[in-house]
Amino acid sequence: MSTSLTAISEDYFTPFEHAERYVLPEKFTFPFNYKPHPLSLLAVSMLQVHLETQQEWAHNFGLSDDPENIIGKMFGVLVVETEQRKIGYLAAFSGKLARGNHHARFVPPIFDGVAEGGFLNAGMTELSRINEAIRVLEFDRREAFETKVRNLKAIRKGHSLSLQNAIFDQYSFLNQAGTRKSLRDIFAEASYKNPPAGAGECAAPKLLQHAFLNKMKPLAMAEFWWGMSPKSAFWKHGQFYPACQEKCAPILDHMLAGIAMQANPEHSGTI
Repeated sequence: MSTSLTAISEDYFTPFEHAERYVLPEKFTFPFNYKPHPLSLLAVSMLQVHLETQQEWAHNFGLSDDPENIIGKMFGVLVVETEQRKIGYLAAFSGKLARGNHHARFVPPIFDGVAEGGFLNAGMTELSRINEAIRVLEFDRREAFETKVRNLKAIRKGHSLSLQNAIFDQYSFLNQAGTRKSLRDIFAEASYKNPPAGAGECAAPKLLQHAFLNKMKPLAMAEFWWGMSPKSAFWKHGQFYPACQEKCAPILDHMLAGIAMQANPEHSGTI
């Protein structure tokens, strides 16, 4: 392990003061149906205190009187054991938080799409330029411009597809054995034509990736919703939720390979 990786890890690892008071889980949490382990509950309570008291960034979760730009957020905690046998937790958020990817106490993204000078910003700028050219030509509506509009739309489609594939290629995921697999390979093996949008940006893959990069042993995990729910969803503030099936199941199937895991409670007692 490089010195830089170790230093980075220390910025995100939060140790428990009295971990010896708890019995460590024998098996890792089944991420799609679980009751949080007491250490996960401790980690969540510590993280929620941080969310309520930090002054480093501003994000409207809908918990105040401000009705503008309310965006609730899914957070996750991963209880880990370090190489030095310290017990603590890592924290992550799904997607972006306060319009950014990097905040104190939260592990970094697997791919930072909004990094300054990155190809994604340049690609989105080009898409905006094409869209504006199409808008101008469609507003004119002269027959001579119809061919140009069709050509521009074809260019836009190709550029958008190339940009999406370039984004997919930035994502690769580790497991406990150190095996790395690309996002496209993971979803191809799961019989998806393409990975769904946002795959790899959820909390659980971020947490496991950082743990494996820094030789930490995952012990337990939990995810909870913080803030108001969007109209299209049913999430409730402070409640626990399983990892999502569509975006996370194929990724976690690879990342958790070889890790002893609790049985799905729905299947317990079955043959």
